[in-house]
Amino acid sequence: MSIFVTPDRVEPPLLAGEREAMEGFLDWYRDALLAKCAGLDGEQLARRAVPPSTLSLLGLVRHLTDVERSWFRRVLEGDASAGPLHHTEDNRDGDFDDGTPGSAEADRDAYLAELAVVRAVAARHALDDVGVHPVRGPLNLRWIYLHLIEEYARHLGHADLLRERIDGVTGD
Repeated sequence: MSIFVTPDRVEPPLLAGEREAMEGFLDWYRDALLAKCAGLDGEQLARRAVPPSTLSLLGLVRHLTDVERSWFRRVLEGDASAGPLHHTEDNRDGDFDDGTPGSAEADRDAYLAELAVVRAVAARHALDDVGVHPVRGPLNLRWIYLHLIEEYARHLGHADLLRERIDGVTGD
């Protein structure tokens, strides 16, 4: 049974202001992740298809859920109660390693719910609004958008390889 459905993807705008362009690209990458997971069942999503790597599509979804949560909620808004959902200090790779076929639907739901929350967080802030990262220090929403675009672009390359090994599907 397929866990993810293919989203209605919207190309990033060709002519846009700074914020609209960054949000358009980030949303396009978020939808690309969903598209790369579409049509697969829990076992396929959790499969570590490119040995010796332990990456799986489900691990990427779980990781990006925690990444979104951390940058927008913890760093930008300073919400210390919004800790990671899928990893801990004692289990730093839990986001990548602990997803199972049985957790796939809940992991999908957590990702989609987190996207709704972080979009609302971002909407409350201007690009120049500053959050504080515990290691990097002060940075603004503009930097967070650019970092997330980079993070998704890198991990979608991983997702391409994983999906192709699972069922031969390739795409953008």
